[in-house]
Amino acid sequence: MAKINYYTKEGLERLKAELQELKTKGRAEIARQIAEARDKGDLSENAEYDAAKDAQGMLELKISQLEELISNARIIDESNIDLSKVSILTTVKIRNTKNGMEMIYTLVPEEEANLKENKISVQSPIGKGLLGKQVGDKVDITVPAGTITFEVLEISLAQL
Repeated sequence: MAKINYYTKEGLERLKAELQELKTKGRAEIARQIAEARDKGDLSENAEYDAAKDAQGMLELKISQLEELISNARIIDESNIDLSKVSILTTVKIRNTKNGMEMIYTLVPEEEANLKENKISVQSPIGKGLLGKQVGDKVDITVPAGTITFEVLEISLAQL
């Protein structure tokens, strides 16, 4: 059975745009490389031709994978998000109880995670640890640096 993947509307649109780009420009570029290599003569000893055919295979694999992801994609309905607990597409303000440092993260599907934008995956250690927690809850989360205790300060709807 295929795995259902959840995306924001914007995340799914990015995937569709990438797929369209690969199907049009990507395929055209590979076809040009194959034609160029074919024009150079004997195909049995033509490394450029072999490389272009390999690249074509990789491109078609990527297209196939994206098509499968999109066919199993579901858009998350933001109107059904319960703000009484941390869940996907919520923004959560947490405090490290040891050093008092406060952080704000938005929990997103794995494919949309971007630490520069403070978007962390629900599959990450911190994301998994925060899921289902409520304001005031303290949670011990094991990260590569060790175990850190966080306190949930605020939960709001993500502003993506």
